[in-house]
Amino acid sequence: MKNWFKVGKIVNTHGIRGELRIISTTDFEEERYAPGSELYIEHPDLREMIPVIVESHRKHKNFDLLTFEGYTNISQVEKFKGGTLKVSEDALGQLDEGEFYYHEIIGCQVYTNDGLELGKIKEVLSPGANDVWVIQSKAGGKDILIPYIDDVVKEVNVAEKKITIELLEGLI
Repeated sequence: MKNWFKVGKIVNTHGIRGELRIISTTDFEEERYAPGSELYIEHPDLREMIPVIVESHRKHKNFDLLTFEGYTNISQVEKFKGGTLKVSEDALGQLDEGEFYYHEIIGCQVYTNDGLELGKIKEVLSPGANDVWVIQSKAGGKDILIPYIDDVVKEVNVAEKKITIELLEGLI
C-alpha cells in the first residue's frame, strides 16, 4: 500500500481557462508544481484519486496557480474545489541532512535542554522566512509556537520522534 502526502489544498478556480488556486503545504513548490510533475487530486465527492500532470504553475498573491494537462476550462476543474493535492511516497526523493518532511516532524515529542517535556508537534506552519512548529502542550492550555531556527531547535531525531529545543525567553 502506498503512502500519500499532502502538498496543497485546492481552494478555488481562477479565471475561465482551467486554472486552480492552491494553498501550498509543501516547502518544495518549484519541484512539486513543475510542468510535467504528476500529482493526485483527492476529493470527498470522488471515489478515487485522480492523477493529473502539471501544465503550468505561477504565483499570484499568496496562492499558487496551477493548470493540468487536458483540463482547459473552468467547467472541467470546478469539481476539484475543496480537494487536496497529494504526491505518492515514491515522489518524495531524498532530503539533505538536517532537512525534514512535515509528516516526519508532526507527532514528535518536544523536550527542553533540561529534559522537560513540553508536548507533541501537531502542525507545521509556513508563514514566512521560517517554519513555525505548533506544539500541543502536555500541560494543557494554549499551544506553544516554536520557530524552526538554529537558536531554538537543537536536535531532531525523527527515528525516535524526539526533538530537543533551547527554550528562549518569551517562547512560552
